[in-house]
Amino acid sequence: MGRFVPQPGIMDIALYVGGKAKLDGVTNVIKLSSNENPFGPSDAVKEAVARSAHDLHRYPSTDHADLRRAIAETHGLDADRIICGVGSDEVLQFLAQAYAGPGDEVIYTEHGFSMYRIIALAAGATPVSVPERGRVVDIDAILSACTERTKLVYLTNPGNPTSTMIGLSEVERLAEGLPKQAILVLDGAYAEYVDGYDGGAKLVEMRDNVVMTRTFSKIYGLGGMRVGWGYAPREVIDVLNRVRQPFNLSNTALAAAEAAVRDTAYLEYCRKENARLRHWLAEALGEHGVPCDTSMTNFVLARFADRAEAEACDDFLQKQGILVRRVAGYGLPNFLRITVGDEASCRRVAHCIGLFKAGER
Repeated sequence: MGRFVPQPGIMDIALYVGGKAKLDGVTNVIKLSSNENPFGPSDAVKEAVARSAHDLHRYPSTDHADLRRAIAETHGLDADRIICGVGSDEVLQFLAQAYAGPGDEVIYTEHGFSMYRIIALAAGATPVSVPERGRVVDIDAILSACTERTKLVYLTNPGNPTSTMIGLSEVERLAEGLPKQAILVLDGAYAEYVDGYDGGAKLVEMRDNVVMTRTFSKIYGLGGMRVGWGYAPREVIDVLNRVRQPFNLSNTALAAAEAAVRDTAYLEYCRKENARLRHWLAEALGEHGVPCDTSMTNFVLARFADRAEAEACDDFLQKQGILVRRVAGYGLPNFLRITVGDEASCRRVAHCIGLFKAGER
């Protein structure tokens, strides 16, 4: 360590590694490694982005009022209880920055999003991993792990990379059972893929210890724009806005997100296409002897006999120009996470996995 010593916890952070996007010597790569919407953003969003070019010399609004109003009107929420961030990751980070620190604990489940541990360590808090049961969140295990030091509980629902989901009654039971000083954070990055699911918004309105986060990076096709939002009690929103940078979102990002959230017809199209292709892909993989848990997201978690077979299949797919995601880092070494792409991509990856299982390696 040099003479400039970072804050405790920071050097314990392993750098985040995203899904691969390129293969050496291969053009036209089929990228199914980052849970992106294969259809991209809607035409309305593209038009909004083009128009925003005329205002690139202007600073963006500091209060994101137009976007918050659009989100509120679309989802039936209170605009004053919405905060916007650089992806939902930033909102998750605001929460740890504001409410957790040295001596505090931050709980997440063993297969939960890897950023939770990073965010906790960056705040100087102690990350606490809780076991799941068959790749499904175990509420009793979370409650048993809570102590007087617990400040935040991060819960992805539906889960990433598991793709599984727990019901609202279980989420309510968790919120009710938390110690009084703890906040439940419902990470709803994949909420839009579940028909009729509000991501926990009603629970936020019913209780004072629940926060919901959402993102424009998945179903809205805006991963490259980096826009997310949170919904929380007014007291919490007031705190989070004090640590948020005033110009954290650009004019272009704000315009794109507003157009995206208002284009509900396109969102419904993407949800239906994803459900159709997800069902087809899971069935096709099952026929090749590669089962998947029931998915509520835009990816499937393909299960192999062991780590060696999973990695060999990934190597084979890369030779075919197909990128999927190894998830050993999430404690799932014998699985591959496969994004639900467009129809051609789904058929191609299923075909190649079939060739692999047939021994054509």
